[in-house]
Amino acid sequence: MSTICWLAPSDGPDALPEPSLALDEPNGLLAAGGTLRPDWLLASYASGIFPWYEEGQPILWWCPDPRAVLWPDDLRISRSLRRTLARNSFEVTADLAFDAVIDACAEPRRYTDSTWITADMAAAYRRLHALGWAHSFEAWQEGRLAGGLYGISIGRMFFGESMFSRTADASKVAFAGAVRYLKARGVALIDCQIQSGHLTRLGAVNMPRAEFLEHLKRYAKPAGTPGSWRQAFAAFVAAARSA
Repeated sequence: MSTICWLAPSDGPDALPEPSLALDEPNGLLAAGGTLRPDWLLASYASGIFPWYEEGQPILWWCPDPRAVLWPDDLRISRSLRRTLARNSFEVTADLAFDAVIDACAEPRRYTDSTWITADMAAAYRRLHALGWAHSFEAWQEGRLAGGLYGISIGRMFFGESMFSRTADASKVAFAGAVRYLKARGVALIDCQIQSGHLTRLGAVNMPRAEFLEHLKRYAKPAGTPGSWRQAFAAFVAAARSA
């Protein structure tokens, strides 16, 4: 496909084109327009498509090739991170401060004044969290939120969206806790979207889009009832400490 597909808010999510039709440049751009309703977001993620745009732009839908992923068994814990974890200087929780996590992820980074987590995007993910589909993991230090991440869980897939850190290693600690919990829940594959040095150091690898889409067919099948992970994660942590 040489041009992107334009979508109307009145369309259903089935109006999104096949991910394989995404542009080569910019890599993965597939469509524009549509809406951020929960049905759209759940259908798009299950199809390998995610929204990513900045304030003032239409909603842009992407499916890049290759795709950054992490197999839970391949989580890489560096020596320095292992020492940080051994000190127990952070407390990790789940779904305890979703709003605060998404607000922190939306803050401009030191290298740019812009953010892709617009007010509409934040509101959309908050709706998914209220419905039990979107989840956050938080790293606390001395009672203060030091780092965290959030994403969407569908079947045996977890689609990571963004992470932040206010203290050295805080986001890595939250990520390590998240991956261990997701593995225990039976999550088979974690979507990291686009590779970065940070993700590479944690064990993420690039996967051809076609292969990623085949895994989605197997793993991104809703199962069970969505809901908060707060209590289940706390029980998981308690069990790990007593083991």
